[in-house]
Amino acid sequence: MTITEQEERADLPPLGDDADPARPAGGNSARVIQLLVGVAAISALFVLLGWGPLLLFIVILIAIVMLHELGHFVTAKWAGMQVTEYFVGFGPRLWSVRRGETEYGVKAIPAGGYVRITGFTSLEEVPEEDEPRAYRQQPFHQRIIVASAGSAVHFLIALILCLIVVLGYGQATNNYTVSSLEHWPGKTTPAAIAGLKAGDTIVSINGKTFANPEAMTDAVKDSTGKPITIGVERDGRLIHLTATPESGKGIKVDGQKLGNRGYLGVDIAPAVNSVSLASAPGVALSTFWQVTDQTMTGIGQVFSPHGISSLWHQLTNSHAAASAADNPGSAPRPTSIVGIANLGSQAEQLGVYVVLMLLISINIVFGILNLLPMIPLDGGHVAVAAYEWVRTKRGQPYYRADITKLFPVAALFIAFLSFFVIAALYLDITHPLQLPH
Repeated sequence: MTITEQEERADLPPLGDDADPARPAGGNSARVIQLLVGVAAISALFVLLGWGPLLLFIVILIAIVMLHELGHFVTAKWAGMQVTEYFVGFGPRLWSVRRGETEYGVKAIPAGGYVRITGFTSLEEVPEEDEPRAYRQQPFHQRIIVASAGSAVHFLIALILCLIVVLGYGQATNNYTVSSLEHWPGKTTPAAIAGLKAGDTIVSINGKTFANPEAMTDAVKDSTGKPITIGVERDGRLIHLTATPESGKGIKVDGQKLGNRGYLGVDIAPAVNSVSLASAPGVALSTFWQVTDQTMTGIGQVFSPHGISSLWHQLTNSHAAASAADNPGSAPRPTSIVGIANLGSQAEQLGVYVVLMLLISINIVFGILNLLPMIPLDGGHVAVAAYEWVRTKRGQPYYRADITKLFPVAALFIAFLSFFVIAALYLDITHPLQLPH
C-alpha cells in the first residue's frame, strides 16, 4: 500500500463523460453496467460455492485499503498538491471518471488500490508548470502528514472499532463466555458430556485462573485425553465441571476441519464487564493500546532470528506447519492476505465481536508495517523527508536526497519481505490457521 503506483499510463482518452464533451454520452455508462454485471457475477459465484463470508471479508479488506489511500488523498488535496489518480485495483482500467484534475476509477485486479501524487520522489519527471504543486516541493510538515496519513487512518479505524466494541460488548476480561455448544457429527462433545451450557463463564481450569486471554485455550489444547476441572460461573454461582478434551483430528464443524489438538466443543468469546458511556473512551483507548502492544510484540517475534528459524522449520516440516496452524500463537508465523481472508471467514462464524477484534488487529498491523522506515513503504518516505529536513542548513537551498543510493538497500529489504510474503502465502494455502473454538 504505497502512495503511488509506478506504472506506465495507457494511451487512452479520458473515460469520464465530463472530461470529453465530444465523446458519446453512453460510453462510460456502458462500462458502469459491465462493471456492475461483473461484480454481480463474481458475487453470485462466491455465494453458490458457499464462500459468502469470505467474499464479505475480502470486500472489507479492500475498503480498508481504500480508506488508507483516502488518507493520502485528502491530506494531499489539503496541502495543495496535485493528485491525478485515485483507483481501486491495479492493471487495465475497467471504468473511470475525471473530476477536475483527478481521475477516479476501477481497475481489473482487485488487489488493493492507489492514489497518484505528482512528484512524489526526486526521480519523477514533472512538467515545469506542475512542479510548484509537486509533493517534493512542499514544506516538511506537509510531506510528513501526507506520507503518514495512511497509517494514521488505520489507527483511527482501529480506535473507532475499539470504541464500538466497548460500547456494544463491554471491556474484555481474561475469562471466557460460552457462546454456544458445537455439534460434532456422530459424537457428543466433551463440553456436552461435562454439562457446559451457553452463557456459562469459564473462570478457571484445574483451579488456575487465566493470566491472559490465551491461557484458557492453551490449557484445553494441551490436555487432550486428560480430565480437567473447569470452574464455571452460572447464574451468579460458581460450580465445577469435569471434562476431557478430545483431539479435533478428523472432526468437521460447519464444514471446517478442527486441528490436531484438544477441543471441548464450544464456541467461546472473552467475558466482558459492562462499561458506562462516560468511561467508554478511556477503556477504548486502553483496549487499543493493549492490542497495539500485543501486535508489536508479535511482529517482533516474526522478524526475530527465532521467528525466521521457526518459519523455515514450518516450511520444511509439514508436521510443524500443521501444529502451528492448529495452535495459533504457539510459533511465530506471518499471515498473507489469503490467510487474513480465511481468518475473517472463520471469525464471521464466531460472531460480530470476534470479527471486530480481528479488524482492530488487522488495522494496527497495517498501520505499523506501513511506517517501517524503508522505501517503498510510507515510513520510508517519512524517513527521506526527515533526513532532507535535518540536512538542510538555514539560509541554504533545500537539500534533496539522492534516493538512488537507497535502491540496493531497498532491494534487499524487498527481497527480505518477499520471502515472508511467499512463505506466508504457501503456509496459508497448505496449512491454514484455525481460530480457537
